[in-house]
Amino acid sequence: MTPREMELSETAGGLASPATVKVWDLFVRIFHWSLVTLFAVAFLSGDEIEWLHLWAGYAIAVLITLRIVWGFIGSRHARFSDFVKGPRAVAEFLKQSARLSAPRVIGHNPAGGWMILALLTVLVGLSVTGVLMTTDAYWGSKPLEEVHEALANFALVLIALHVGGVIVASIEHGENLVRSMVTGRKRL
Repeated sequence: MTPREMELSETAGGLASPATVKVWDLFVRIFHWSLVTLFAVAFLSGDEIEWLHLWAGYAIAVLITLRIVWGFIGSRHARFSDFVKGPRAVAEFLKQSARLSAPRVIGHNPAGGWMILALLTVLVGLSVTGVLMTTDAYWGSKPLEEVHEALANFALVLIALHVGGVIVASIEHGENLVRSMVTGRKRL
């Protein structure tokens, strides 16, 4: 082990654990887990507890706005420029991943980058339709409510795909990606 690797690794009981690197900043981690919680609250409260649904939706809208800004000014791996790749890179990555031979990426992989864009887009749509339904012009609008519900259901599909991708990548690369979104660190 080089001196740099020793410096990066933590020692526990005299045994060196693998070196890690900081990947996810505090904002990204708080954003992620807050969004998970708030989306679950908004989805489950739905028509049953309207005030809770509204406040969770407003909080999601604020979080999404902050995340979009952070995508341009945030830390390296939080920036869209770090993880948004072209369609060919995404297609190639997905082919490799289907064979469990995709390259390991420290930040978001190309498919994960597109998933983030898809989720942000759907959540913006949910936020806009949700806010519109509270205005005089769209209060009680059934077509807008149907669009809002369709977006919520589509978000569930994207979430399932996201979780599936995290599981596949965790197995493929032998690392716990959920833990890295808690600690902010990944194996070097």
